[in-house]
Amino acid sequence: MNSWPAPAKLNLFLHVTGQRADGYHLLQTVFQFVDYGDELHFRVNNSGLIHRRSSLPGVDEEQDLVIRAARLLQQQCGVEAGAEIRLDKRLPLGGGLGGGSSDAATTLVALNHLWGTGLNTDELSALGLRLGADVPIFVHGHAAWAEGIGEQFSPVELPEPWFVVIIPPVVVATAEVFSAADLIRDAHPITIRAFLEGKGCNTLERVVVERYPEVAKALAWLNGHGQARMTGSGGCVFASFKDEPEAQRVLRQIPSEWRGFVARGRNCSPLLERLREAETVQ
Repeated sequence: MNSWPAPAKLNLFLHVTGQRADGYHLLQTVFQFVDYGDELHFRVNNSGLIHRRSSLPGVDEEQDLVIRAARLLQQQCGVEAGAEIRLDKRLPLGGGLGGGSSDAATTLVALNHLWGTGLNTDELSALGLRLGADVPIFVHGHAAWAEGIGEQFSPVELPEPWFVVIIPPVVVATAEVFSAADLIRDAHPITIRAFLEGKGCNTLERVVVERYPEVAKALAWLNGHGQARMTGSGGCVFASFKDEPEAQRVLRQIPSEWRGFVARGRNCSPLLERLREAETVQ
């Protein structure tokens, strides 16, 4: 089967700055990818059918973003071919690492190449937006400053440190966090310059730590080794380090009840690198 990466993202800061009449929240955030994530495997066939060769606990095939993305591209482009898809899941559900959105984006990018449907990045992003607000970020594949509901973004160049990411044993419900009465919905907007000078936080953190004690514990522990922050709506937390040996040293010390990993920050997504490789050997 043909293998493609679906990298995780980190929200280096996240402010909720307002709420639209339709209920969607307005955000400011910076996305950066890391060289760690899920892996998708594709086998194109002539059946016209799309099947998954793996399962996600609690997610049936009709709700699976990977399958929905494949069928959306197939229908949009009138593709007669089919595909078998296997997902090797490494990113946790409800972790704030963007796993589902990344999986959907990788499916769109990979099958656009493998099926030869010929959509450009903007066209794929428009399809991705129908699946989730974060999907276009993963399709474009570059670290980005994002606003609106996350769909308005522009690329940024950032340092690429080594991150320790801790995965507490919880599944955070995003809808619960955003509907919380005590969520700050009017955080002061900041500029890119202010972010680069060290300003900004994750305004969802307070809501999550009050409801998920394990996230609070992970933040407190990691703050003892660096400046820790929650990504997305949680519950994974991260801190940056200057080099891999220092990050690995911290990872080796995490309490046994948590999982975690070390990864390098990436401004260019590993997905884009895989696409360029595929186009080169075509």
